[in-house]
Amino acid sequence: MSTRTAPRTVEGTSEAVETRSARVAPAMSGVWSVVQGMVLSFVFLLLLAVVALLGAPDAGAAEVPWAAAGRVAGGLWLLGHGVPVGDLSIVPLGIGALALFATYVSAKRSAIASQAAVVAGASTYLVVTVGAAAAGGVRGVGLALAALGAVVVGGGGMVLGTLTQPEAPAIADVAERTMGVLPPVLRLGLRAGAVALAAFTAVSAGLVAVWMLAGRTVSDDVLTALAPGWIGGIVLAVSQLAVVPNLVVWASAWIAGPGFAVGAGTSFSTRGVVDGPLPALPVLGALPGPGWSGPLGSASPVVVLLCGALAGWFAWRRLEPSLVQWADIAWVLGGTAGAAGVATVVLQLWAGGSAGSGRLAVVGADPLVAGGLVAAEVLVGAALVVVPAYLLVTRRAHAE
Repeated sequence: MSTRTAPRTVEGTSEAVETRSARVAPAMSGVWSVVQGMVLSFVFLLLLAVVALLGAPDAGAAEVPWAAAGRVAGGLWLLGHGVPVGDLSIVPLGIGALALFATYVSAKRSAIASQAAVVAGASTYLVVTVGAAAAGGVRGVGLALAALGAVVVGGGGMVLGTLTQPEAPAIADVAERTMGVLPPVLRLGLRAGAVALAAFTAVSAGLVAVWMLAGRTVSDDVLTALAPGWIGGIVLAVSQLAVVPNLVVWASAWIAGPGFAVGAGTSFSTRGVVDGPLPALPVLGALPGPGWSGPLGSASPVVVLLCGALAGWFAWRRLEPSLVQWADIAWVLGGTAGAAGVATVVLQLWAGGSAGSGRLAVVGADPLVAGGLVAAEVLVGAALVVVPAYLLVTRRAHAE
């Protein structure tokens, strides 16, 4: 018994090729976008390393130190993705933000707005980052951290870049498909937690700006003592920008209550300051001094309560009062506090760690303590809005 197949024609072959190309094109656009983003962020660090090495006092002018600069740039790039490098485990969040922004811009310009592009791009970013870490001698937990950083930076950049395209689906629709298995009230709570975290981060950034203005004299003195010259000044300025986001995250721990450390035995909190020798970085002149402690500073957790209240107001406006039950209130409040708390733990983990050997092996805030306090304070703030509003609606319904 013979099996007959459809005759192959030029037209049929052409249509098959076009079909395969249509399937492959979105994935390839994601891969190309990620490659562009990684190259852009690495080249920026490479040029910065070259300038720093050429400006060193003992540098020769015979040739550009590309090999040494490449090793430095590669280490910084991995460190920005959360990969420990030697004694360094603290993540310069500015480098991670640079890589995320480069991927976002590349995805916005080059990627086809599709799930295939996002998956292919994020997978490529993951493979390259983990491969680079493994090639650099990273093993075990370090590779897991490399994978996590790649997913957050590469995957986040791809998602943001594709969703900003005109033909992309609405963010709300994507969130609905992604988290559709969760109860709607829990999804609302997670969104409210993101609102609380965004407001809290904005307040923390504002506080850091105030700290910088208040400590500009100390920073100027450090800069004068360093006398870096114009080349060194450029390198110093850019390198400090990489750790300013870390300072914002530490400021959030200061506001929430537990404070942070910059060196073993130090403590910067609203309860008091125990300082010690610090690295000669002008940006550290922004660290709060003893004058920031006292009754006014001790009241800073109220700011987190207000951010929680804002999240509670955001959530309540999206609930149907006549259909709400106590279980719904619990889901919303739990999601709000959980999202803010977990995000704080992750951010504090990345923003702190070891900045070297000796005293600088302890830098940043305790992630679990900071995350737990932020979650509790956001929970109280949100409950102070949602619970009274629900009780008022219930009382009115009973009165009628």
